[in-house]
Amino acid sequence: MSSRISAYARLMRIDKPIGTLLLLWPTLWALWFASNGRPDPLLLLIFCLGTFLMRAAGCVINDYADRNFDGHVERTQARPLVSGEVRPKEALWLAAALALSAFLLVLPLNKLTLLLTIPAVFLAVSYPFTKRFLALPQAYLGIAFGFGIPMAFAAQTNSVPAFAWILLLANILWTIAYDTEYAMVDRADDLKIGIKTSAITFGRFDVTAIMLCFIGFIATMVYLGFSSQRGPIYFTSLIIASGLCLQQYSQIMAREPADCFKAFLSNNRVGAIIFIGIVLDYWLKH
Repeated sequence: MSSRISAYARLMRIDKPIGTLLLLWPTLWALWFASNGRPDPLLLLIFCLGTFLMRAAGCVINDYADRNFDGHVERTQARPLVSGEVRPKEALWLAAALALSAFLLVLPLNKLTLLLTIPAVFLAVSYPFTKRFLALPQAYLGIAFGFGIPMAFAAQTNSVPAFAWILLLANILWTIAYDTEYAMVDRADDLKIGIKTSAITFGRFDVTAIMLCFIGFIATMVYLGFSSQRGPIYFTSLIIASGLCLQQYSQIMAREPADCFKAFLSNNRVGAIIFIGIVLDYWLKH
């Protein structure tokens, strides 16, 4: 029994929280922006739990979709669906249970938020299959990872203003940057098995593309800061985040898989620093 629970936990990536955190930071940014720095505590709890559940469901679906490919990739050879610890039908039931649990969480929220759960679930379920035909599946992932942004605005304000969609754009650029770093780790294996990734599409311009996405991401966050009349602390956090992004250049320029993975992981600090800047900026203005 304990081995089965362990296999389910690994399938859900509970042992690797980086994905949950990269999904959570933009959602928290949105909650603070939407509430003018005073998010509803219940909404905060719902979105934190929902983020965990939907990321877990997305990981299960991802492994189900890639179960015939993961055995050929060094980094994913030991995943539960490849090793046979979990059967494909079990994975589907687990993903369904996680998605249903996330849906039950948002039932108390307004109609607009409930309607937005439909595209949110579709994006989460369909993303793993986009690696078969999209040249930049990381852009699709950015939409899927950032869909908590319009949902947060809908839940807090019962509307989704242009500000929310611009924040989603910022998240898409950030996601393309860090997930291309992640894709650089598996590029050799992905080329062999025919998976499409931004690291393959960008080719020798991969590092340049990553840094341009980082620049676009920070520039968009600066614009949002001015449009929402944020103060010095917010912009200071963006300066620090820019430094962290620039630091990643030295890690990825040689394209060594281990260093590219370290660069990917460091994006957790980028998201956290910006969140701290938003929280402190609103707190000092109240």
